[in-house]
Amino acid sequence: QCQLNGVWRNDQDSLMEISVLRDNGDFQGQYLTGVTLAGGCAQISPLRGAQQQLGEEGWPTFAFTVRWDKFSNATTAFVGQCFVDAGGKETLSTTWLLREAVGSLEEDWKATR
Repeated sequence: QCQLNGVWRNDQDSLMEISVLRDNGDFQGQYLTGVTLAGGCAQISPLRGAQQQLGEEGWPTFAFTVRWDKFSNATTAFVGQCFVDAGGKETLSTTWLLREAVGSLEEDWKATR
């Protein structure tokens, strides 16, 4: 069974640390990204999410948001599922949407990646 708590590294060398995983599936932690909208150094941002609670079998789904408030006016939402391969390696497979603030409704088309 997958355990979300701990440190995870993605393909872009960003790190996610889930430090609190509650019995009800809620979790929180921090996201350290080397990929920023503004460029520059890696930045730490808070994350909060929830894991679908399954029994002993199955691979849990989860969702979390990251608030990039220290260096960007954007928020990213991730949804995914945790898998364990035959060798015991845990992998998170996710899809994400990033929303940047824009100055007007007419600019809305360029706000989501």
